[in-house]
Amino acid sequence: MTELADDTPAAGSSGTAPGAPGTSTASPGSPGSPNPEAPEHLRAILNWHFDPATGSPFWLREAAGLGFDPLTDIKDWADLRRFPDLSGKLRTVPVEALIPAGSTGGGFEVFESGGTVGAPKRVVDSTARTANVDWVSEILAGHGFPGRGHWLHVGPTGPHVVGRTVRHLAQLRDSLCFTLDFDPRWVKRLIASGRPELAAEYREYLLDQIELVVASQNIAVLFITPPVLEAVCGRPGLYERLERSLEAILWAGTSISAESLHQIEETFFPRARVAAIYGNTVMGIAPQRPRESGDEHPCVFRPYFPQSVVELVHPETGLPVAYGERGQVLVHQLSRDMFLPNVPERDTAVRVRPGKGDDIDGLADIQPLRTEGAPTAIEGVY
Repeated sequence: MTELADDTPAAGSSGTAPGAPGTSTASPGSPGSPNPEAPEHLRAILNWHFDPATGSPFWLREAAGLGFDPLTDIKDWADLRRFPDLSGKLRTVPVEALIPAGSTGGGFEVFESGGTVGAPKRVVDSTARTANVDWVSEILAGHGFPGRGHWLHVGPTGPHVVGRTVRHLAQLRDSLCFTLDFDPRWVKRLIASGRPELAAEYREYLLDQIELVVASQNIAVLFITPPVLEAVCGRPGLYERLERSLEAILWAGTSISAESLHQIEETFFPRARVAAIYGNTVMGIAPQRPRESGDEHPCVFRPYFPQSVVELVHPETGLPVAYGERGQVLVHQLSRDMFLPNVPERDTAVRVRPGKGDDIDGLADIQPLRTEGAPTAIEGVY
């Protein structure tokens, strides 16, 4: 799973798609009818970001060149396709221009994308991600994650929002969270420049840091990426210590095969609860929903709708794919902190019907986009 769509061409042709994120009654060929409450949320977000009294300087300036009026012409999810993908401007725009004028309470933070292709993109956040994480915590409770016990975050911190996310998840469970020095950009640079031996050495450095923590601390919950978890299993002393203490594993950051996931759950850590999160700087977090009878995929992610509206579309036509088919991830971020529609990711996923009692499509089998002209996705340690 990749961090953020950097320099990805727009998914399909411009114009309006015939639908929006689906419900359980949707036909396989379209995303179906939106949640009855969703248009109200959409109107509120548009009113907030395009009202001169509350909107950000960024969007109030961009509105003049859109060729349509967001306050009157955007009526449903499908209309979000009329916006251009402006995420590339997040590389250079002064971050103060992204903060809505109506957000007088302050408390904003700046976070960056992975910067895999070109300079990183920057977003601002005050309360939107916190609400998303609070909801994810409830989903993890459904997976049986413990309410107490030390967490160890084996992932990026620094400018990346995932570090704050995992610390907040631990705090919600009255737990302390240990972190490492973990720089995924450096590893990706090593791999891209043809120095895999140095990338492997960096991975060993991460394992050394993990070992220093677990040598004296009892870790109950581990956040980790699949490549590093695989390396942990290859270091006997470290693996044995974690296998004894872990009650839960939360993985994210890169793709993983169903076979490898099965080995993690059944062979290496049979006593631990295992779940995953998928997301990025723009989209937010889509946690794995608890498995249901009849699931064809071992891991199905559920976006945080309607703040995160996620579509799976054909990379050439931009049309929604059918259930069971693979499509490119297209994200619309609709929070009071940030409005960013029509952002194509460097990821693909299989579209899954909503789970029981739900009305939002699931995403499964996340993989890098592999189309002609797509940026090469480097999955090093994250």
